[in-house]
Amino acid sequence: MGKPKQQTISRFFPPKPPQIPSSASPPSQPKPYPRISATVSFSPSAKRRLQTLTPSPPPQPQKSTPPSPQYPAAIPPSNPFLHRRFLSKLLDLSSPSSSSSAAAAKPLTQNPAYTPLEQQVLDLKSQYPDVLLMIEVGYKYRFFGEDAEIAARVLGIFAHVDHNFLTASIPTFRLHFHVRRLVAAGYKVGVVKQTETAAIKAHGSNRLGPFSRGLSALYTRSTIEAAEDMDGARDEGVSSSGSNYLACVVEKELVPGSVALEGRFAVRIGIIAVEVSTGDVVHGEFNDNSIRTGLEAVLISLSPVEILLGEPLSATTEKLLLAYAGPTSNVRVERASRDCYSDGGALAEVISLYETTDDNVLVTVNDTENGDRREEGYNHPTIEKIMAMPELPIQALALTIRYLRDFGFERIVGSTASFRPISSNFEMSLSANALHQLEVLANNSDGSSEGSLFQVMNHTCTAYGSRLFKHWVTHPLCDRNSISARLDAVSEIAESMGSYKGSQVEMELGVENHSDAFRQSELSEVMSSVLTMLGKSLDVQRGISRIFHRTSIAAEFIGVIHAILTSGKQLQKLYVESDAGYGASQPKNVKSALLRRLISTAASPTVMGHAVKLLSSLNKDAADQGDMLNLFISCTNQFPEIGRGRMAVQLAKEKLDLLIVQYRKQLGVRNLDFMSVSGKTHMIELPADLRVPSNWVKVSSTKRTIRYHPPEVLAALDELLLAKEELAVACRTTWDNFLMSFGKYYPQFQAAVQALAALDCLHSLAILSRNENYVRPVFVHDDEPSQIRISSGRHPVLESILGDNFVPNDTELHADGEYCQIVTGPNMGGKSCYIRQVALIAIMAQVGSFVPASLVKMHVLDGIYSRMGASDSIQQGISTFFEELTEASQILHNCSSRSLVIVDELGRGTSTYDGVAIAYATLQYFLKQKKCIVLFVTHYPKILDIQKEFKSSVGAYHVSYLTSQKPLEITESESISSADKLCHEEVTFLYKLVRGASDKSFGLNVAKLAQLPASCIAQAAVMAAKLESEVSERLGSKEGRLIKVSSQNENLDHSSELSEFCKEQDFADLAKACHKVLFYMSALNDVEPVNMLCSMKNARDIASKSIDHTRDMLPLSFIPTKRRREVGFNDYKSSYHPITMPRSLEKSTYNTFGAN
Repeated sequence: MGKPKQQTISRFFPPKPPQIPSSASPPSQPKPYPRISATVSFSPSAKRRLQTLTPSPPPQPQKSTPPSPQYPAAIPPSNPFLHRRFLSKLLDLSSPSSSSSAAAAKPLTQNPAYTPLEQQVLDLKSQYPDVLLMIEVGYKYRFFGEDAEIAARVLGIFAHVDHNFLTASIPTFRLHFHVRRLVAAGYKVGVVKQTETAAIKAHGSNRLGPFSRGLSALYTRSTIEAAEDMDGARDEGVSSSGSNYLACVVEKELVPGSVALEGRFAVRIGIIAVEVSTGDVVHGEFNDNSIRTGLEAVLISLSPVEILLGEPLSATTEKLLLAYAGPTSNVRVERASRDCYSDGGALAEVISLYETTDDNVLVTVNDTENGDRREEGYNHPTIEKIMAMPELPIQALALTIRYLRDFGFERIVGSTASFRPISSNFEMSLSANALHQLEVLANNSDGSSEGSLFQVMNHTCTAYGSRLFKHWVTHPLCDRNSISARLDAVSEIAESMGSYKGSQVEMELGVENHSDAFRQSELSEVMSSVLTMLGKSLDVQRGISRIFHRTSIAAEFIGVIHAILTSGKQLQKLYVESDAGYGASQPKNVKSALLRRLISTAASPTVMGHAVKLLSSLNKDAADQGDMLNLFISCTNQFPEIGRGRMAVQLAKEKLDLLIVQYRKQLGVRNLDFMSVSGKTHMIELPADLRVPSNWVKVSSTKRTIRYHPPEVLAALDELLLAKEELAVACRTTWDNFLMSFGKYYPQFQAAVQALAALDCLHSLAILSRNENYVRPVFVHDDEPSQIRISSGRHPVLESILGDNFVPNDTELHADGEYCQIVTGPNMGGKSCYIRQVALIAIMAQVGSFVPASLVKMHVLDGIYSRMGASDSIQQGISTFFEELTEASQILHNCSSRSLVIVDELGRGTSTYDGVAIAYATLQYFLKQKKCIVLFVTHYPKILDIQKEFKSSVGAYHVSYLTSQKPLEITESESISSADKLCHEEVTFLYKLVRGASDKSFGLNVAKLAQLPASCIAQAAVMAAKLESEVSERLGSKEGRLIKVSSQNENLDHSSELSEFCKEQDFADLAKACHKVLFYMSALNDVEPVNMLCSMKNARDIASKSIDHTRDMLPLSFIPTKRRREVGFNDYKSSYHPITMPRSLEKSTYNTFGAN
C-alpha cells in the first residue's frame, strides 16, 4: 500500500499548469521582493468564493449527502464558523453544478486537491523560487516539499508526508536558532508570518478564510546580522563577531581576444564589498593578471560570505570565485546580469538612490569627530564623489543596490555609508601570497586563526574592535606620521598600565610627580573599565546599523544607546579638551593627539545629548519584558496615536468594570467580582444551585460552583481585545517611525562607535607590548636610505609557543651597504623562520605595534612581498613551477627600492640548471634594477657567486648547527653495497644566523626524521656519496692540471726521473686533499671561535694524511740527502709532528656548519 501512495503524493512542489494570459501580465524584468516591513496577503482564490456564501446553509447538501455519524447533525452555537466552513466544503464536494461553476471561475493553477494552506504555499513558492521558506502555522514554522527535505537534512529534524507534500516543522521560539543554521549552510531563508491576528481576522473581511500570510524577512549570510528578529542569543551557525561582507565582482577585458596585456594584465576588475551590519563599503578597480592574484588578495583580505557575480565574467575569474566559494566554505553565490548597464544605466540607478533618499542632510558630523575615520581611509560619499568613481565599481554598486533592495537594506550604501578604497597611499595592501605564506590571518595547517599573527596580536575586548584590528593587521600604514601617532598612543597607554610600579620612586620626589602618576594610571583604569563594559554589552556597531535599518527591537535599542552613553560619561573623566569647549578649564591628562581626538569623538557632548533624548522616551522595564504596549512613555504631543489607543483600551476596561456592578445588583451578591482561571478572564463564579439567565455561557465548573461568561462581558472582552490589537498596531507603527527618526543621528553615533573601536585596538596593542616585553620601533625619516636593523629579533608566533627557548637573531641591512642576505643551511635549520620573522616584525611595526626585539630601526616600507613554499592550482591548470614564477613575476613588477622582498628556494620546481639560472637571474634583477632589501634563501651554491658582482651589497649567511659522526644502521634485510663504510651525521640545530655559506643541506637527516625505511636511506647515502665523489674528482682533475711541478731543489739531476714518476702516478687524491685544506683554512676568518678551531683541526688531519700518503709514494731518491744522513727513512716518517690542538677539541668529533 505504501508504494502506490508514494507515487501519488508529490514530495516536491508539483509543476503548475500554464496560466491563462491576462491583461495584468507581469513585467519583463523579475519583480523585486517587497519591503520586509510591508504586509502582503496571499489568500487563495477559494477564499473569495467562500466569502460570498450566505450564513444560512444551503438545502441541497442535506438532500444529496446522507447523514453520517462522522458528520454531526448539529454544531454548537458557540462556534458558528466551523459550521459554515463545513457546509461550504460539503457543498463543493456534492454539488456538480456548483463545482463546475467554481472550476470555471478558478484559474488553471488552482488544484481542488490542495488545501488552502497548500495553495498559499504554492503561491509563495512561485514568487520566491530560490528561497527556503519557513511558514508560520499556529505555534510552529513549517517547511513544505523540497524545503522540508533540506531542513530535515541540515537541521536533523523529522520530515513526514501530510496531505500532498512532505513537511517538517520547528517550534516558533526556536526560530533564531534554526534560521542561523540554515543560513550558515549557505541557503537563502525566508520567514513567512501570519499578517493578521485572530481578533482582527474575526472582525475583518477574511473571517471565513485561512490566515493571510506574507514574507516578513529574508536572511542570507551577509544580511542576517542586520535583519529583523535576529537580536536574540547568538547560537551556533553563523559567527556574530567576524565580518560578513557581500562582494560584487565585475570585469572587462583590457584587450578583447588576447590572453594578456603586455605580458602582465589580462582584465580590469571592479569590486564593491558591503558589510550590511556595520555600513562599511569597500570599493576599487584594478588590473589583474591571467591567474587573478589581485582578486585573490582582495578575497583573502575581506573574506566575503556572499559573492554576487556581475555577468558576463571570464571563465578564469568565475572559476576562481567558485573555487573560493567551495562546498566546504558555505559561501553563497548569486548571479546578476549587467547587460542593462551598458549605456550608463548603472550611474543613473545609483544617483537615483542618493536623490530620493533624505539622508543627504544627515552628514553633518564635524571634522573633529570624523577625523579619525578619514585617517583610516573612511569617508561619506556625495553625489559628486559617486560620479567620479570609475565605471566598473559603479556597475558593481548598482548591482549591489538592486540585490539589497530585496532585503530592504539599500539605504546602507547611501550617503551615510563609510566608503573605503581597497588601496590607498596611507595603507599597504599585502598580497595574497604574503597573507597566506606569512600566516597573517590563518595558519597553513588547518586554516584556523590559531597560530596566526592576528591571533597573537589581538587582545581586543569588543567584536567591532576585533573587526577593525583585522583591517589594521592586513593593511599596515605607509605614512610615518600616522605610524608615529599610533605608537605614541600605544606608548602612553602602556606607560599608564605600568605606572603603579614606577610611581613608588616618583612619590618620594614630590607631590607633582605623584599627581602625574595618578593621572597616568587613571587613563588605564578608565579605558579598561569602558572596554570591559562594552565587551559584555551587545555589538554596538551592528546595533546602531540595525537601528538604522529599523530591524532592532526595543531591548536592543536601549542596550546599545545606553552602552554608548555610559562609555561617554566614563571617558569624560579624563578631562580631554575639545573644540566644543568641554573641559576647557580642566588640565589635559592625555598627551597623545590621536588619543585626545578619539576620546573627544567617543565622549562627544552632542552624541550624549542625543542618547539622553532617545532614552527618555522609552520605558526600560517594558522593553526588557517585550511589552510593546507600554514601551513609550506617554506624551500626547509626541505620540498622539498611542495616546488615542491607550484611551480606547482604558474605556474598554472601564466598561467591563461597570458590568460587575450591574451583575451584583442583578444577582444580589455584594461581594461578586470577576475572576481568571487558566487564561480565561472576567468570569463570574456562582454556586451551582443559583439560577442565571439562559443566555449566559457556561465556561467551566467545579463540584460546587459554575463559572459563566455573560453575553455583555463577551462583547466587552471582544471590544477590549480589538482595542489592544489596534493599540499594538499603533505602537508598532510608532516604533518604526521612532527608529526612522534615528537616521538623522546615525552618522554621529557611527563616528563615536568607530572611535571606541580604535581605542580598543590601541588598548590591545598596549596590552601586547606590556605582556610580551616588546620594544617600540624607530622609523627613520623618508629622506634617509632604506634600512632594517633588528637586534635580538624574535618570531612573534613561535615565541608565544616556545617562550624563552626561542633563539633570537640579528638583522643588519642598509641600502648604502649590505642590503641582500643569501641564507643557506640545512633543511629544518630555521632559514624560513628567520626571513618570516623579519617580515612579521616589519608588519607589526607599521601597524603601530611594539615589536619582539631589543632594538628595531627601519624605514617605512611601501610593500612586503614573499615567495615561499610550493603549491599548484589544478582547477586553473597551473603547475607548481608556473605558480612560483608567476608569484616571482608579480614581485618583480610591483616592488620598489623601499620594499622588503623575501624569497625561499626559488627555482626548485624544475631541473637543476634551469632552477639555478632562474634564481640567479631573479636575484640579480632585484639587486641591479630594483635595489630593494632582499632576504634570499637557497640550496644552490652557485647563487653565492653573485657576491663577486655585488661585493659590498650581498652577504652570505647560514644557520649554525653541530654534527656528530655515527655509523649508519641498516635494520632492513636488504644488503646495501658499501653500506658498512658509510657514516650517518646526526645534526643538532643551533638556529643562530652566522656569516658564511654552507655546502651541505643534510637531506638524509630529514629523511630519517620523516621515518623513511632504513634501506632507502642507506641507498640514498650510497648514491649521495658516489655523486659527491664524482663531482670532487672532476674538480680535482681540473685543479690537478694547474699544478706545476717545480725542480727548484738540490737534486736537479732527478728531474727526468721525477717527471717520469709524475706521468705514472695519479695525483687526483692529492689535488682533492689540497682543495679541502684550502677550504678549511679559508674559514679561519670566522668570528665564531668554535668554527675556527674545528676548521684548523680538520685541515690538520687532512694535511697529515696527505703528506704521509704522498711520501709513501715517492722514491727514496726524492728525499733530500742531508735528511737521509740525519735519520733513516723510517725515522723520517716518525719525525713529523702534527699541529698541536687542545685536547678537548682533539677528542671531540663535533664540527659546525661548513666544517665538513
